[in-house]
Amino acid sequence: MDELYSGKLRFIESKRLRLIAATSDLIAEDLKGPKSLAASLKLSVPDNWPPDLYDRQAMDFAAAQLKDSSERGWSFWYLARKKSNSEELLGMCGFKGRPGQSGSVEIGYSILSQFRNKGYATEAASRLVDWAFGHANVTEVCAETLPHLKQSIRVLEKNGFSFTGQGSEQGVIRYAVQRSDLD
Repeated sequence: MDELYSGKLRFIESKRLRLIAATSDLIAEDLKGPKSLAASLKLSVPDNWPPDLYDRQAMDFAAAQLKDSSERGWSFWYLARKKSNSEELLGMCGFKGRPGQSGSVEIGYSILSQFRNKGYATEAASRLVDWAFGHANVTEVCAETLPHLKQSIRVLEKNGFSFTGQGSEQGVIRYAVQRSDLD
């Protein structure tokens, strides 16, 4: 699972990325603005932070979710690009909560515009899938998207997800990968 800890932070690494598990303290700093978040994470945060779909409502949801420390890891992960002498925040990814009774857990991701089309979302989604399937009770990882978001669909397909039908809301479609698909 390659989950690492540094002080109070939990993170997962890939070749080019470090996924940093959100905490209630990090969300509070994020709500104060990019400079406060940069100081807390000790990395650079672009001026156009936060990425699409990671708005005040999403931050408030995560803050409420993370009041229970056992939720850490099953919420948002800050997505940092590793560079030789520093790190730079480039997006968010994560889970919409713990796996349900069925063993299914939903992921999501959003990358700042200047970092799109470079494989970062694919790499981050891969690490989330690996992390989720590292838990015995997870049998499925799913994601929902809009049919016109071809790049998002491609990220899912590159990670072994298949179209499963309509999503939970009108106009949304669902993709999933089963643990048995990866064995």
